[in-house]
Amino acid sequence: MKLTVIKPIFAESASLLVNHASRYTGKILIKKDHWVIDAKSLLGLLALSLQPGQVVEFDFDGEQDDEFIDALIEAGLFEK
Repeated sequence: MKLTVIKPIFAESASLLVNHASRYTGKILIKKDHWVIDAKSLLGLLALSLQPGQVVEFDFDGEQDDEFIDALIEAGLFEK
């Protein structure tokens, strides 16, 4: 699923995203350009340096988890 970044993903917001991702047993990948990182990796997420307006793709191992996506949207980090 592709989402657009609303708020820069640094420190606190990156930690929030990693904490949400860590609640799920399956693998969640975040793709931006040529980068592919595990959503449970704080260093990987910080390396992406996500800025407002950028589009990233979330890829789930198995079924897409709508609760995870909804939590990110409710936190004000992304929009569909």
